[in-house]
Amino acid sequence: MPLTMASVGRKLKIVDIRGGRKAIDRLLAMGISPGIEIKLLKNDGGPLLVKLGESRIALGFGLADKIIVEEEE
Repeated sequence: MPLTMASVGRKLKIVDIRGGRKAIDRLLAMGISPGIEIKLLKNDGGPLLVKLGESRIALGFGLADKIIVEEEE
């Protein structure tokens, strides 16, 4: 499912990034890549806020929609 559809507070695993080379390169530069675990902290219609390790990253809706995740148990 796209990150934009995930539940706030859940641990997620990135399984794919869909988009053009520019979007993929931008996400990779932020440390967002397949296999990485993140936690969705905020999704209220504006930018999404995710926790990646000890960092927090804000992602615009369009960019976040390109990140495909699955919920971790």
